[in-house]
Formats: sequence, structure tokens, C-alpha cells
Amino acid sequence: MNAGRWRRVASQIGRSVTVWAVSTVTMLVLAGLLPDFQLQSANEDSATQIAVTAAFGAGAFGLLSALVWPLLVRLLLLVPALVLGLLVFFLNGALLLVALRVNPAAHGAAGPETAVVVAAVMSAVASATGGALAVRDDDAYRRRLYRLADRRRGTAPPCPSGHGTVFIQLDGVGHDVLRTAAGKGAMPTVARWLGAGTAPGSHRLTHWRTDWSSQTGASQLGILHGSNHDVPAFRWYEKDTREVMVCNRPSSAAELQRRAVEHTGDGGLLTLDGASRGNLFSGGADQQALVLSIAVRRRSRETRSRAGYFAYFSDPANAVRTALSFGAEVAREIGQSVRARARKVRPRVSRGGLYPFVRAFATVVERDVVVAAVIGDMLAGRTAVYADLVAYDEVAHHSGPHSRDAEKVLARLDRSLALIEKAAEHAPRPYRIVVLSDHGQSPGETFHARYGLTLADLVRAGCGLPVPRKAQRTHSGAEARNTVRAAMGRPVEEGGEQHRPSRRRSEPLVLASGNLGLISFPDVGHRMSREEIDARHPALLTTLANHPGVGFLLVRSEAHADDEYDGLVLGARGAEIPLDRLGEDPGPLAPFGPGAADAVRRTHAFPHTADIMVNSSLDPADGEVLAFEEQIGSHGGLGGAQSKAFLLSPTALTAPVAEGSELVGAEHVHRVLRRWLRESDGPQIPLDDSPPEAHEDAPFAMPDGVVQDKSA
Repeated sequence: MNAGRWRRVASQIGRSVTVWAVSTVTMLVLAGLLPDFQLQSANEDSATQIAVTAAFGAGAFGLLSALVWPLLVRLLLLVPALVLGLLVFFLNGALLLVALRVNPAAHGAAGPETAVVVAAVMSAVASATGGALAVRDDDAYRRRLYRLADRRRGTAPPCPSGHGTVFIQLDGVGHDVLRTAAGKGAMPTVARWLGAGTAPGSHRLTHWRTDWSSQTGASQLGILHGSNHDVPAFRWYEKDTREVMVCNRPSSAAELQRRAVEHTGDGGLLTLDGASRGNLFSGGADQQALVLSIAVRRRSRETRSRAGYFAYFSDPANAVRTALSFGAEVAREIGQSVRARARKVRPRVSRGGLYPFVRAFATVVERDVVVAAVIGDMLAGRTAVYADLVAYDEVAHHSGPHSRDAEKVLARLDRSLALIEKAAEHAPRPYRIVVLSDHGQSPGETFHARYGLTLADLVRAGCGLPVPRKAQRTHSGAEARNTVRAAMGRPVEEGGEQHRPSRRRSEPLVLASGNLGLISFPDVGHRMSREEIDARHPALLTTLANHPGVGFLLVRSEAHADDEYDGLVLGARGAEIPLDRLGEDPGPLAPFGPGAADAVRRTHAFPHTADIMVNSSLDPADGEVLAFEEQIGSHGGLGGAQSKAFLLSPTALTAPVAEGSELVGAEHVHRVLRRWLRESDGPQIPLDDSPPEAHEDAPFAMPDGVVQDKSA
């Protein structure tokens, strides 16, 4: 054994002894502070005997944590992940009780509740001590990161040549929000990347414009799979199947992914040695964790979405730290909510019930597990990794996109980026880190708070149907909610939207996706025209179009069937603009800026566009919209910052678009990311990023210039 190897062994032994000593002292201190925790017998042992008992207990607890804990977590993979997080304290306490019982002197004792507290403190202290000792030791730091992601040195296959690429999606963070946060110091890592100029590690910030459906389902499907065709909103009714599709329902996500693969003929962005972490869709990756589209197959060990939790919770110190952070986040949310009510902050939505736990799951558990998985993928040398961090989006929905609460979440996300950047230094291949968002968020009151009725109530009034005195709250559209339900093993289809409305139902079905509303008539098997709607409900379209909270409507028109588009945009005071004339006269679309007409025309061509598409009004002065859901930071339609996402890319990669051009649509972003993956293998011939044309004679439509990375 050479001298270097001996030094590493001696260093490791020294760290282990130090952690053991600190744990022993911690146990002695806790025994003095907690009356129910004893390290001596009734005969009043000597100080030496008490110290020996503490040393034995600390050592036994450390060994059990290292050897038994991973086995317990693996056995408990069948337990819902959120429940597992709550069981961390009790499992750790049980290990401490076992450690005290195996002491030959049998002098230690603790009550079950006290054991939970002692075990949590000892795990946290041991973790902090080990981390502090390893700060200046690269080998120790690398081994710690491997343990974090359940990796072992030497077990990973040889790395391919070239750079790897990590794509981190900051869900819901708009272009201007990111730039402001970096400028005021809330995101120092991002600020450093942007301020590095042409130095290695420098990044460029590019904005990109989303589709009309500015929400995670449409954007991420387009980014990962190259097509978001026929995704008109976050939730919509399909008349041919008589089902309500919801992007964050596992069964719907799986179906949308299948359709996208069939539409493009390509497995996705991550088909070549890729990993998908915390996303709605897999992107064709072999390595998947916390991916919603595979949650419907969670019984399969190979595809179980919750399997990603094992890599993180197998380390008891990490499990305890996350559990403590979870509790702190619940308390933080309750405190912030109480403060907002006391100060009568406006606008404001309800933040009670289970929401504090949903927020804590999104901002703590999901973040920690996904970041750990990304680090593991980098240390394993994977070629492409795509991960979604939903923390900001969840908080901004309820606190507002420019709130202090949301800004603090951005600061914690920035620390996650710094950790990923640090891990890249220890990876077996160089990595380029690309950060992007799927959409932004627009602030504003809810439609219900402003006018005292929901969109469904307004539709019923326009149809001459009775309107309830007390308006019903619409179902929350936060992306994290169904992720939690999937993690808990509960069927996501329970509650919320009616999954299969009866076709005999003559009343309209009203669904909301942020500030975008969709109205369908289930008893009519085709998309109704403006003329058919007027014949059935003469006052409905006029009532909607003239309401001050409505910006514009989109309907099909038989009178314009001979035009290139048979659609019609309706607005207040009788405004009617055919789709093929929007370039000459944007009419009601004028406040929504350039690109709105193209986005509306594209959605109009989707097979499952609703009978009536309703976009809320926009205040151009402050970018505020009116959400049809209980959200004061919303997205899903047109108007304000929700349509302006960002792409933060290393300057070592080619520019996303040529100077003077604009990056428009999630499918365009997909083509840019695919180009960058090809560039990682060396100099490339520039690729055409213009919209692809499909080969109709192919089994599945294959865009020009796109090669299927892997056969299905």
C-alpha cells in the first residue's frame, strides 16, 4: 500500500474517531438536559462508567445507522414516500433504543418520545461534523456525494467522451423575475454566471415565449418530447373519449407522452444515456425518478417513480435533515400566512388545510431528492440529465410571484444550483449546466375575488341557468399537489375535476387553467360553432365577451369555413376578428402583445380545443391578469409575465437563436437543446432550428433533421 493510500486510510479513521467522540459528547449533554434520557443505573455509576456507556451507545448507534438504516429504507420503499419522510424520526429513535439495549452494561434508557429527539439531534450533529471535516478533503467530499445518491466508486460504466449536460428547470420562474433576483443579490450563483463575461463558466440569458397554454404540461412535453400538439390547456375535455385530461394526473401524463412520441416518431430528448428527475414526462430516459408519467406503473420495481427516494433517504443524516427542514417549512408557511392575514395583504387566497404540507413537500422533500438524484447522475457520468424543481411555482401561486416568500425560495434554489455546480467538479467528465423555465407567472386578483362569482357562475348566467348564491371555489392547479398524491400512493383521479362527465349532460362543462377558461358541451360530439352556440344559448357569448374580466374569446365559425382558419376572436362591444385577419387588425388581442395571434391560431387547429376558449383580461400597466382559479400568481393563458420564460446557457454552447431572432414555443426550445447535446461530442455542422416538416409517409411523422436516438 503506497503512502498516499495510507494517508487516506488514516484520514478516514481520524474523521470516524472524531465523529464518534463528538457524538459521545452530544449524548452526554443530552443526558444532562433530558430527564427521560439516562446513561447511568439506579446505583449512581461513576463518571467513567457513564462516559463508557455514552461512547458505546454512540458507536452502536453510528454502526446501526450505517448498516441497518439502508436496509430499512429499502424494505419501506413500498410505504408511500411522504409517509416515509414522516417516519424518519421514529425509525431513528428505534435505532437509538436498540443501540442502548445492546450495551452489555445495560445502563442506558430512554422513553420512546425522548429517543426520537436524541436520535434526531445526534444524526444532525454527526452529519454536520462529518461534513465540516470533509470540506477540505476532495476524496471525502466525493465519497459523501456518492453515498448521497447511493453510488459506489468503480461501479459505474465507463463514461462516454465529451461533455455531459445537466438541464435544471426552475418551474414558473419568469425571465424578469430571475434577472431581478440575480441583480439584487438573491441568487448569487446565477449573478456570478451572468457576470463572468467570456470566462469559463459564464452564461447568457435568453428569454423565450411560451405557447398560449403557458403551463408545465404543455411546455415540458414540448421541451422533452419535441411536440405539445393538441395540449390546449392544463385541463381540458375530450369529446371523443369523454374524459377530462389533466396534465398532472399520471394517467393523462402517460397518454400525452405516448401521443407525443407517436407524433414525432422519436423517444425524446433523453433517449441517449439520459436521466429524468422530478418531471411530468420521461423524455425517453432510461433512468427515471419522481416522473409522473410512470406513476401509473409504480408497482414495477424497474419503473417505480418512488424508487428515487431510496437514494436519498438511505442516509439517516440526510433523512433527518430533510425531515427537520420539512417541519420548519410547515411552520414558516403558517407564520407567513398568519402575518399576511394580520396585515390584510391584498390580493390573498386561502393557504390553510393541507397546503402547508404540500408546500413543504415541494420546497424541501422534492428539492432535496431531485438534487441528490442529479448529483448521482453526474457522478455516474450520464450524458444528459433533466430535472424540474417546482418550489418557486408552488409558493408563487399562493404568495405572489414578486412576494418576499417567493424570493426566499429563489435564494434556496440558487444554493441548489451552487451544490450541483460543486458536484460537477468531482464528476468523471466535464458538465455544462443549463438552467431554464417552462413559463413565468402573472400576478393579479382571482376572478372570483374581483367580481364575486366564478367563471362557471358567469357561464351559467349566460345560459339562463340558476347561479348559486355562494360561488364555488375552483380546484387548485398547483403542479405539486398531484405529485404529493402520487408520492403518497393515493389515486390522483380522486376528487377535483369530474373525470368522465356524462354525454347526456346538457349543461356546459367549465374548466380553468390559470387565467384560461375552457367551456365544452359534453352532449354535442363535435366542436360547436359560434352559430350553434348562439342557437342554443343566445346570450352566452355576448355575456362572456362583454364582461370586464374577460379579454377575448375563441370560437369556431361556420361563416368563415372557407377561410384559411374557420375561427373567430370575439371581444367587448361586438368586436369580431377572423383568425386570418388578425395580422391586419389584432382587435381584442392587441394588449397581449406580439405573437398572441400566432399562438391563438395554433391552438385553434388542435383537435381537442374547447367549444369556447376564454382568456381573462390583462392590465397592460402592471401585467396583472385574473385567474379563474384560487391563485394570485397564475399561468396557463396569455397576458403578462407568464408567457416570458428564460433560458440560461453556457457561452461555450452556440447561441440559442441568431441575433435579432426570437425563441418561440416549447418545441423550438427542444430543437435548441437537442442541438446542444449534439455539440457536446465536438464541433458540429450548424443545425436548422426552423420549424420541422413531417414526412407523412413515415410510420410516425419524423421531423426533418431529427434522428431517432433509440428504437421504441
